[in-house]
Amino acid sequence: MITRKQLIKKYLDFFKEKKHGIIPSAPLVPENDPTVLFTTAGMHPLVPYLLGQPHPLGKRIADNQKCIRTVDIEGVGDKTHHTFFEMLGNWSLGDYFKQGAIEMSFEFLTSEKWLNLPIEKLAVTCFEGDNDAPKDTEAEDIWKSLGIPQERIAFLPKSENFWGPAGQTGPCGPCTEMFYWSGEGEAPKIFDTDDNNWVEIWNDVFMAYNKKADGSYEKLVAQNVDTGLGVERVTAVLNNLSDNYLTGCFKPIIKKIEKVSGKKYSDNERAMRIIADHIKAATFIISDGITPSNTDQGYILRRLIRRAIRYGKELGMENFTSKIAESVFEIYDDYPELEENKEKILSELEKEEERFNLTLEKGLKIFNRWVLKIKEGFRKNEKKIKWSEGKYILKGKDAFLLYQSYGFPIEMTKELAKEKGIKVDIEGFQKELKKHQDLSRTAAEGKFKSGLADSSEATTRLHTATHLLMAALRDVLKDENIMQKGSNITPQRLRLDFNFDRKLTKEELEQIEDLVNIKIQESYEVKREEMSPEEARKKGAVGVFDGKYGDKVSIYSVEDFSAEICAGPHVKNTCELGHFKIKKEESSSSGVRRIKAILEDSP
Repeated sequence: MITRKQLIKKYLDFFKEKKHGIIPSAPLVPENDPTVLFTTAGMHPLVPYLLGQPHPLGKRIADNQKCIRTVDIEGVGDKTHHTFFEMLGNWSLGDYFKQGAIEMSFEFLTSEKWLNLPIEKLAVTCFEGDNDAPKDTEAEDIWKSLGIPQERIAFLPKSENFWGPAGQTGPCGPCTEMFYWSGEGEAPKIFDTDDNNWVEIWNDVFMAYNKKADGSYEKLVAQNVDTGLGVERVTAVLNNLSDNYLTGCFKPIIKKIEKVSGKKYSDNERAMRIIADHIKAATFIISDGITPSNTDQGYILRRLIRRAIRYGKELGMENFTSKIAESVFEIYDDYPELEENKEKILSELEKEEERFNLTLEKGLKIFNRWVLKIKEGFRKNEKKIKWSEGKYILKGKDAFLLYQSYGFPIEMTKELAKEKGIKVDIEGFQKELKKHQDLSRTAAEGKFKSGLADSSEATTRLHTATHLLMAALRDVLKDENIMQKGSNITPQRLRLDFNFDRKLTKEELEQIEDLVNIKIQESYEVKREEMSPEEARKKGAVGVFDGKYGDKVSIYSVEDFSAEICAGPHVKNTCELGHFKIKKEESSSSGVRRIKAILEDSP
């Protein structure tokens, strides 16, 4: 048996030997960017370096990144999908390319010293080529030279084997993915990509192109490599398990659910998987400073907790979320932020469960009211139809309202309706659900198209202006403890959340705006320096010094006015920014204020 900790250590030790600098996991809530709600992959915090900014640790780096993906929350419940997961990754920033990346991946997977996977159970995919980029025969030849037979190499189209860009434009390139045979007996001689017994375990992306605004692709001068290996999935493979939820990444949580519910996992797999995944994800999200709300990250957190509670009620559990979360702390004791925020995490879970129980009661009252109306309608038409025929139906829109606003799973609504002799318009419900999912997906995709993934001139200018705004806030309000609590930057405007316990006065806002514009007009150079976190602290750089930065950090400074630890895009001189204008100041949440601002052409 190999544990997640052992896998992570092996991976990082391997790449240390290959001269990679090891960086700590970035927060789940991206810093100094982010229009994306969560860190969705290991590459996300590294986009600036993939776009050409030098990394403080050099051209070879590796890490284990905690991630949250929420696009398909409803898909969680099978053997392999999760909202929270860990992603091991190694990067070459203009150093090695296809040959080096593939050879290192192969060595780590098959070497007796490392994972020792039999080559007979490996298969790979490569990019089949199209009008934008040629067929990747180079990757194919490298795999063949390492002993992967031709019949175990499949070529797939751009939709499967071409990564990126993260936004509308930017670095991108073909992929080669590695698969492992998880089925019984010997692996088939020929690799069939539609056979689910072949499990994808690693993906190497070769960023050879830059996608331009007109949709065309041009070759990059500096080519990069970005790879990703999922800890949960590979841990299952290494332990000959087809179900990720039976690995050490989940088993203690599953056992706790069995104990609290008095039911067996084997009889309730889907419900227990959803509960385990969602409580784990919620625990990590709260540890990064997010609390349940109706917007942005807080909305996702609320949705995860309530979905876990709904399925917990199916298993007969009450007031259980904090009990299940205790198991998460046991598994992930290598993340100090969990233990440091344990009291808050458990408290937020308990409060949200209490709130949700109240909405469930309201939902039941509304449901019963609808039943009365349906029965009244039956009494008026009883000569035309028999109640037993089940022709009286709860509308799909009403069932979706119970689902969306009161947290009723459709299965629960169907069961309640059946007890009353009423059918539910499932087709209508599914139409409403799809409409909602399409809107949610569009919104999520829209968020990802900005921020660091959007390196446009407008976004870069606004990102730099955010630094000046933060410094002006601390200066005018005479409070060095003011810190950024979130940001959202699009090409049109910036939004900055910061800790402060009252509304700013009109005079204060005018002073802040004037101070930023003075620094813009004085045409200061925006300097980038590399130094240790301790040196950055002495310099007075703004940042949360909690050991997460690694040995070196990038500091962006504007004279002696502003200095911040940051990895985002910046202009070279403040005179490029134009005229700074605050449009709105408001409350974001308890103890947190929000400023929205724009940059106009200089008057």
